[in-house]
Amino acid sequence: MAKPLSQILTANRLRDGDVVYWHGGRWVEALGEADIFAAEAEAKAALEAAQQAVAANVVVNPYLFEVRPDADGPVPVKEREIVRAAGPTVHADLGKQAGGLTPDSIRRAAAARDVRAPVFPAKERDNDVSI
Repeated sequence: MAKPLSQILTANRLRDGDVVYWHGGRWVEALGEADIFAAEAEAKAALEAAQQAVAANVVVNPYLFEVRPDADGPVPVKEREIVRAAGPTVHADLGKQAGGLTPDSIRRAAAARDVRAPVFPAKERDNDVSI
């Protein structure tokens, strides 16, 4: 029988919509800072504690997702969480990508899981955002 995967608690901050992660009873922005729950009971307790932040209108929709350990930190199992960890995919100069998490690091994480990484445009791009 396969060993159950560890989990991380995530939500979206209501103030700005940013993806946040649970760390020691508070919300942090970096996936690498998140508490990793190996035991189901710990994960459920954190999810229950996070409901106070929902009631206080700090975050919305907290939930747990699975991760695998890696030398560089936890790697999300699902593509959705890899993309959420990097921030907006419309411009690499915005969101968490601007802070150092790059499309290349997303590709490496996905390759480590044998999953096809999202395709990002080449460096050469039109910065015109007019509609």
